[in-house]
Amino acid sequence: MKGNLRVRILHNIGLINVVVLAIIAVLTPHPWYFLILAAAQLIFVPIVLSSIIQTKRIIWFAFTAYLAVVFIHLTPDMMWHGILAAIYLLYTLAIALAGFKRFLNRGFTHLEEFLIDLGMIFLSVGGVWFFAYEAGIQTGFSPIITFLTAVHFHYAGFLLPILTGFLGRLGKSSLYMWTAPAVIVAPVLVALGITFSTTLEFVSVLVYIFAIYGLLLVSFKTNFQSSVQKWMFRMVYLSLGVSILFSLLYAYGNWSGNYTITIDFMIKFHGVTNAVLFAGAGTVLASMFIPDTQYRKPKFPISELRGGLRVGENFLSDKTAVDSRVNGLVDDMSIYHLNLAPTIRDFYENTSHYRLWANVHWSAWFKPLAALYKLMSRQIQQINLPLSSQKVEMTGEIVELKPNLDSRERVRAWFRKIKQEPTFIALYSEHETEEGAFMNIALPLPGSTMTGILNLKEDQGHLILSSEQVGIYLVFRDYVMKLPLDERFTVWETTPGELQAEHRMWILGMPFLQIRYEIKKK
Repeated sequence: MKGNLRVRILHNIGLINVVVLAIIAVLTPHPWYFLILAAAQLIFVPIVLSSIIQTKRIIWFAFTAYLAVVFIHLTPDMMWHGILAAIYLLYTLAIALAGFKRFLNRGFTHLEEFLIDLGMIFLSVGGVWFFAYEAGIQTGFSPIITFLTAVHFHYAGFLLPILTGFLGRLGKSSLYMWTAPAVIVAPVLVALGITFSTTLEFVSVLVYIFAIYGLLLVSFKTNFQSSVQKWMFRMVYLSLGVSILFSLLYAYGNWSGNYTITIDFMIKFHGVTNAVLFAGAGTVLASMFIPDTQYRKPKFPISELRGGLRVGENFLSDKTAVDSRVNGLVDDMSIYHLNLAPTIRDFYENTSHYRLWANVHWSAWFKPLAALYKLMSRQIQQINLPLSSQKVEMTGEIVELKPNLDSRERVRAWFRKIKQEPTFIALYSEHETEEGAFMNIALPLPGSTMTGILNLKEDQGHLILSSEQVGIYLVFRDYVMKLPLDERFTVWETTPGELQAEHRMWILGMPFLQIRYEIKKK
């Protein structure tokens, strides 16, 4: 109830500001085009945010920020306008922080929600440019360009990504997955193009055209919840589809020196079209026709254990059970209901009875990053893999942890070394859901834990453990953040008592690590 009340407060502020904007239009001493930014600041931003934010501090902060904006638009240019603009800037930074926290609490999953996060973050860029204009800061551009950049990030930076995120909640076709990321890239390219290169500015408009017309096509292929919702979404992209063509002509003029459209025309046509049709339709959507999020917070047991600045062997010093020696990573592999080769089953149930050799291969493109990472991992003494692909033996032990330290069941730590240098400390457990049993592996890191949830299956005599079904997460404080990582272990029996295994990892879909193991019974 309180959350809904806070949402209504922000929504109602936006509705009241419609009347306030009308008063500003009559009384303002500023040029008429200031109303384009005022409409975004006072109406579109609060109403759209009301469908996303339930943070009490931001909602009450809104009163002060919007009053500051009203005073700026009602009074002639004065020195204290910079102070008032700073209040609005702080408000947009608070919204950006809320967007960043929203991302941290979900991570790299659900593109449509990531677009909403970025829209909230990009609003702060508009706040920075608005402050720069009102404070008279020399940005290297004319005052009108500084002002229009603030307008750009309120509309194209804030509204467009968020509305595109709302569209994605109704379904993510392959076309959406290709075109929606362009909405993220284009505002950045525009800013870089204005700053450094008219060619890049021209390219940025082409990226916008690709995104807008692609999303317009998506809006004609999506199954909507109502006719009004359908036509409001289509109006969003139809209006942009028209106005962006004039942006293309303007950018072409900047690039070629052959001007056919002036900046005055752009303000009148492009600005008004976006403010009335694009933002107007988007605000109606945000008021009444927002689809529910498809994201659901993952439900699996999470280790409460966190590492210090250095993990290493000392991490286990006060955490092992009285009778801590255990033989295997798993007590009984039958919980996974798989028809496994005898040696594979025995390895997981009696891991300490086996010797392990590894060849670590970093992908060529990742080796410079791996070298930088090695400087850090050597100090942390966790996930401390060699840079060389030379075959090395991994030694170590498996111990059971005290039961009251971790909410997961039957947790045991597998501590591995290479030439007496700590390499891994992984805390193994398992859990069951309606979808089956999963291996639950936590790796303590400074102030956090990386948790991999692995699905097990058997394929032609091979055991495959994969994170693809659930994922790999970074857990810190109250955040459970999905990482852009995937991993797959493949284990197979070569002869009785001997195994080979392959561990592959990907980041953002790109392979970066492969470890090959030879495993032999002692």
